[in-house]
Amino acid sequence: MHTDLAEKLARLTTQPGVYQHKDEQGKVLYVGKAKNLKARVNSYFHDSRNREGRLKILVSKIWDVEVIVTDTEAEALLLENNLIKSLRPRYNINLRDDKTYPYICVKNEPFPRVFPTRQPRKDGSKYFGPYTDVRSMRVMLDTIKSIFRLRTCSLNLAPEPIRAKKYEVCLQYHIKKCDAPCVGLQSKESYASTIKQVEQLLNGKSSTLISLLKDEMNRFAKAMQFEEAAKLRDQINALEKYSQRQRVVAGDLADRDLFALHVDRELNAACGIAFQMRDGKIVGRRTQYLTRIEEAPEEELMQIVVERYYAESTFFPEEVVLSIALQDPGPVEELLRENRGKKVTFLVPQRGDKAGLIGIVEKNAELMLEEYRVAKQKKNEGKVPHSVTKLKADLALPRLPLRIECFDISHLGGTDVVASCVVFVDGIPKKSEYRTFHVKTVGGGKSDDFQSMREVVARRYAKVVQENGPWPDLVVIDGGKGQLSSAVFALDEVEAYGKFPVVGLAKRLEEVFFPGDTQSVFVAKDSASLQLLQRIRNEAHRFAVTFQRKQRTKSTLHTELEQIEGIGPKTAKKLLRVFGSVKRVKEASEEDLTKEIGSHLARKVATHFTTR
Repeated sequence: MHTDLAEKLARLTTQPGVYQHKDEQGKVLYVGKAKNLKARVNSYFHDSRNREGRLKILVSKIWDVEVIVTDTEAEALLLENNLIKSLRPRYNINLRDDKTYPYICVKNEPFPRVFPTRQPRKDGSKYFGPYTDVRSMRVMLDTIKSIFRLRTCSLNLAPEPIRAKKYEVCLQYHIKKCDAPCVGLQSKESYASTIKQVEQLLNGKSSTLISLLKDEMNRFAKAMQFEEAAKLRDQINALEKYSQRQRVVAGDLADRDLFALHVDRELNAACGIAFQMRDGKIVGRRTQYLTRIEEAPEEELMQIVVERYYAESTFFPEEVVLSIALQDPGPVEELLRENRGKKVTFLVPQRGDKAGLIGIVEKNAELMLEEYRVAKQKKNEGKVPHSVTKLKADLALPRLPLRIECFDISHLGGTDVVASCVVFVDGIPKKSEYRTFHVKTVGGGKSDDFQSMREVVARRYAKVVQENGPWPDLVVIDGGKGQLSSAVFALDEVEAYGKFPVVGLAKRLEEVFFPGDTQSVFVAKDSASLQLLQRIRNEAHRFAVTFQRKQRTKSTLHTELEQIEGIGPKTAKKLLRVFGSVKRVKEASEEDLTKEIGSHLARKVATHFTTR
């Protein structure tokens, strides 16, 4: 088993559903169902003892696994059946037959018959089911027959032969199981009313039927017909246990597409899934990923998914069911109407069977987006340097430290106290995001690295909190436990502590400390991760020292120019900005100086340097 498959198996959901084993070319080898997808799929790769030859060959060829979650195991059973018939996988030998699950048909004819069938047709009849438990279906039919007087014959009950008295009553009439519409003893309207009650029962309204059965059972019991009463008792018990119609397959045999969307703002991506339902059966799905979605509303994202789907589609259904309303349904409705030749219904169901179907699609969208997130993370891990992935492992960080920020303090005997913050992205310096700080709370010949670090870290992350980013994946403090504690105190002050890991890197032994730990984290001295930390720390030190030297040089230059009578800090700063250095100010002509600071001050500057 390759690494990617092993990791995918570890992430599988424990929900019920259908799984598809695929080979290296993506061809489906086997389709199965499971009450617990994680346990069932992983069982293929555990304990190979007593495994039959066909299964051994199957497992040896499995390269990938795809799953579709459902609400119940019964729904998984139905979906498994449809996928096997559609895909005909090589290793589903025991299911390679024409078996289908039965429906109850209310036939489209003048006096409709009610009977079981395994072959629904588009003939105007109504089909209820399918029934995964044939016994439950037969209990339902027997119950209907015991309550309602329906014909069981296959006679042609058109008006003409009835008027011609072509038929005679049969035994069913004499035993009061049929009201003989064949000879005109029951009107079409009366029969249609009975059929309406039957359809209500088949649609799941069984409480009325149970009540009727109980009344009839009590009537038999009072008449001391205990055998008949017992039969009804068994029927009532079976009916009460009877589960509702499964939602994976719709009884109306409609052609519809079902769309759902799952959005992850942190990932900046969304997944849209379309399930194709043909003749009332889910026969396939299509997944679309949307990236860089930013703050786009979900209605807009759903619009993109649906428009892209139908722009590439060759089949246009009679109904489109959505988890989220479209932002502008007009263009899509027009596209479908033009291609189908008539109006297509758009629904956003809130309750009922269709809402249940959409719930299944939503679960799969969420599952597929999680797969996308993991795949993207693995791809990123393959792109970033080994030192970054090694640092994540060595420090047991919660995520890859793709963005690392490091702080260092620099001063000269307590004066000119400055600090630096350098930023590394993917292990590479990002100099455009380097920052320097003049430390304001420490100075006057004092040296307090702890207070300096506290001030600088607080200033830095107060701004990050205010602007909500960019957030680092790791913060490194140049120094030991004291500097680290000061940084933690500052982060806590600005309510940033806990949003990212922070460590201290002590110079003497190159030890790495986490806040509150008495012992350092062991990192091998020749480790790529420690070398990365050292490189970042050294860069922070270099940048802080360079900044401090520039500030000291500027201060010295300002002091020399300010010794000239009439030249203050503002004028000295202007001269240095224009001419670049004291040397060039000294070499400048009085005419050039006059252009910048006027003739009076220019003469004083020129005289100062001439007389030296």
